[in-house]
Amino acid sequence: MQIQPIPKTTALSSLPPAWPDDLRTTIRGEIESSGRTIVVLDDDPTGTQTVHDVPVLTGWGVDVLATELATRPACFYILTNSRALPGHEAASLGRTIGQNLAAASARAGRDVAVVSRSDSTLRGHYPGEVTALGEGLGQRFDGQLVIPFFLEGGRYTIHNIHWVAEGDTLVPAAQTPYAVDKAFGYANSDLRAWVEEKTGGQVRAADVAAVTLDDLRVGGPDAVRERLLGLADGQVCIVNCASYRDMEVFVLGLLAAEAAGKRFLYRTAASFVQVRAGLTARPLLTADDLELPATSGGLFVVGSYVPKTTTQLFALLAQLQIVPVEIDVDALLDERRADTLADAIRATDAALAAGQTVAVFTSRQLVSVDDHAGSLSIGRRVSDGLIEIVQGIRSRPRYLVAKGGITSSDVATAGLGVVRAVVAGQILPGVPVWRTGAESRHPGLAYVVFPGNVGGDDALVEVERRLGREG
Repeated sequence: MQIQPIPKTTALSSLPPAWPDDLRTTIRGEIESSGRTIVVLDDDPTGTQTVHDVPVLTGWGVDVLATELATRPACFYILTNSRALPGHEAASLGRTIGQNLAAASARAGRDVAVVSRSDSTLRGHYPGEVTALGEGLGQRFDGQLVIPFFLEGGRYTIHNIHWVAEGDTLVPAAQTPYAVDKAFGYANSDLRAWVEEKTGGQVRAADVAAVTLDDLRVGGPDAVRERLLGLADGQVCIVNCASYRDMEVFVLGLLAAEAAGKRFLYRTAASFVQVRAGLTARPLLTADDLELPATSGGLFVVGSYVPKTTTQLFALLAQLQIVPVEIDVDALLDERRADTLADAIRATDAALAAGQTVAVFTSRQLVSVDDHAGSLSIGRRVSDGLIEIVQGIRSRPRYLVAKGGITSSDVATAGLGVVRAVVAGQILPGVPVWRTGAESRHPGLAYVVFPGNVGGDDALVEVERRLGREG
């Protein structure tokens, strides 16, 4: 029987009351005493959407990782962009980073706990890159914890079903546009069945363990600890979650299980990282917080094709004085490519120099083929075109917004040359802002990493109103 959408208020009000105690202070104390750094492998840059004052590395050599670990940070990110790779390449990359982390950890004398951060709407290379990461780390893990809860984006896991909020309604994840993604589609909203589907039946739904909302809200951290102590031999365990308080309860129980000797690999969305790293929420950033330059206009680079992004883009162009620079995707794939890119660079540079805000965006008709590898190849060609535009622009923008996970990764690493950045915070819920490093093309640039599937219809409008010169 198909799972039906339900009103969000109905779903949340039917649950037991949340655990009464604020646990963040206790969690921070446990983290400090553990002597362990949380290392987050992010399959696109949007996973920094719940943290602040946390470094992001775009390389993963042993020397780079050992240098970062030697500072004994509570947490740092490694941007892998593995969601843009074919499955076998993503697995190979995960194995390599695992090996490098193990070597760097030994060299720096700093233990690590590793998070594979991926999409809260269940898209990504699961289980392949997680399995390979574990192999690379060379450890035995008692359990693999699947935690796609992401409050800022309206993703809840309730009674083992993963839900996506659309307005005031919770829609089963498998009934959303994300589930028909050509590269990462799926048919099950029940996460136990989803694990069976994604593992090709190697892990049966009946063998998937779960931390329930009753565990979290009635039993508390002790019940979570006992549930996790029962995992062995890498058993997959999904975690239900409907609030940050639920996540606090889970993490405190998790830390107790780890202190008792259990080790886990995590496959999670972004909300888990904030709590597991012991961070508190920070108010949304303003233009004053970011000390933006007075001259030049802002720059939006929009590559994501999900319907939410298209709606947001059209609202931006309709409501504000934005210079539109549309890139014909068909032209990027044929002999018109060089002229198309040159024209876009000239138009963008001129507008920025004149103090105007520009939106560079790909034509909205998705060009794809039926096979996964072919779709990724087309996406690669389009993304490379956006990178060439960013590289060709001479004017420093007031700020830069990259819309879409793959787009924002490529713009950061190839377009701006970022090696190390620091997450300043969020400009909107679930929308992080980085300050680029001294090595980058525009040192100290406010770089807004905007996920394709986050925000309301006017989200891009709100960013310009908050960061623009008239804001």
